[in-house]
Amino acid sequence: MGAVVGLLLLLIGVSHGLETSCDGRKNGAQCYGALGGTVNLQLMDSASEIFRYEWSNKSTIILIGSKNNIRSNVISSRSVFTPSNGTFRINDLSRNDNGEYKLKMENADLENLGERTLHLSVQAPVSSVLLVSECLQGEMRVSCSSVGGDHPQYNWTLDGRELTDDELLSGNTESENITLKADVSGYLVCSVRNDVSDVCGSTINNCTSSNGTQKWVHESSDTVCNKPTTTSTTSTVGKETSATPSTNITSSNQTDTSGRDDSW
Repeated sequence: MGAVVGLLLLLIGVSHGLETSCDGRKNGAQCYGALGGTVNLQLMDSASEIFRYEWSNKSTIILIGSKNNIRSNVISSRSVFTPSNGTFRINDLSRNDNGEYKLKMENADLENLGERTLHLSVQAPVSSVLLVSECLQGEMRVSCSSVGGDHPQYNWTLDGRELTDDELLSGNTESENITLKADVSGYLVCSVRNDVSDVCGSTINNCTSSNGTQKWVHESSDTVCNKPTTTSTTSTVGKETSATPSTNITSSNQTDTSGRDDSW
């Protein structure tokens, strides 16, 4: 029977440390923020010359200002608007922040200078990757699954490049489960990402049909999936087993108001 090994890799930090940015100056911009994290939304080039402006969602006027004077910010406890660069920074994002927002601008004669919208999508980041591998008759079967995270997308690479169809017995580079052919070995990486996070799990494949030995190595995961600078099927931090596999687990360090004010 093949040896089965599970590697659990946890994301450095938590979602509270994740920060995203989005240019909302183009009408209809799609912006993303991490649940519990921070998003920087550039609403305009500068508010310094705009006589009146307001930024709202479907239920609340969130921000009211005139040039450099901020008249009202109903989420001021967790946000900051900087008139000089037109950037609105929101901390501690929640699911309630999802939705469409509208910016309205007027001149001193109360003439409309333009309106534009943006859509903010708050997603739970991928917090960890579970990699389970099995050696059987020289083939390596690997399953990659995400723990947490909205809309995860999977991708496999071997020695820093995308896997080819000739190297795969089943699955593809976007599958959660793949099987490598018996003659394929190297540094295998599964990355799981969504619009706000990117986490990797890795293993070194050296399955053989003669004695079923398997070598593996795991690295701490990060928001950036790093590719190896050199390729080898042995490693000073790797382990070998031919009888009893071991499992290594590494942990790495990682409310709105709804009242509407229509006055300036």
